[in-house]
Amino acid sequence: MKFINIHTHQNLNQNLEENFAILNRYPDETIFNTPFSIGIHPWFIDKKNVEKEINYIKSKIIHQNCYAIGECGLDKLSKINYTLQINVFKKHIQLSEAFKKPLIIHCVKSFQEIIQIKKELNPSQKWLIHGFHKNNKIALELIKNGCFLSFGKALLYSDKLQKVFENIPLDKIFLETDNAEIDIIKIYQKASSIKNSSIKKLQEKIHQNFNTIFIR
Repeated sequence: MKFINIHTHQNLNQNLEENFAILNRYPDETIFNTPFSIGIHPWFIDKKNVEKEINYIKSKIIHQNCYAIGECGLDKLSKINYTLQINVFKKHIQLSEAFKKPLIIHCVKSFQEIIQIKKELNPSQKWLIHGFHKNNKIALELIKNGCFLSFGKALLYSDKLQKVFENIPLDKIFLETDNAEIDIIKIYQKASSIKNSSIKKLQEKIHQNFNTIFIR
């Protein structure tokens, strides 16, 4: 059974017999020969290029290797105007719904806004918060509102996050490497230890979660 890496920026030509990774792509990239997601990161929004980039994303969504829209989202530490971020995020939600692709979300200091937009728009596609490293209250609130949570490198060293992860239901989690140059297996090993579970059981559960989200 493969180790699913739900979000990575590293195209490391991993062993495809052992790993399945969704590579994050931006609208200025042209190589799409592996499973990918595509979106406009809230740090990199350029108002004058938004429509062109959205149209480019549309042209790639129909590619057989496109699994999701994103990463996209909201980030209060970004220098990009926040209202513009919200508008661009909603464009991604529209694409997600129109093309029936799940949404991979980057969220910094914007969890209440994400939840409010989800309530407002009531999307049918699944939302996944990548790189989650906040507290138990935020985690449970996101799950209550139908979001999945993906955990990455921080799970290896953050005692606080490990305690949060311990309380998250297995049917709501994914694992990822994001931009870290590490083997996804290390994160699986740590996650299974925290959950007092075998790696095989964790793999099986994440495969079930994957099949729930990525209906192709």
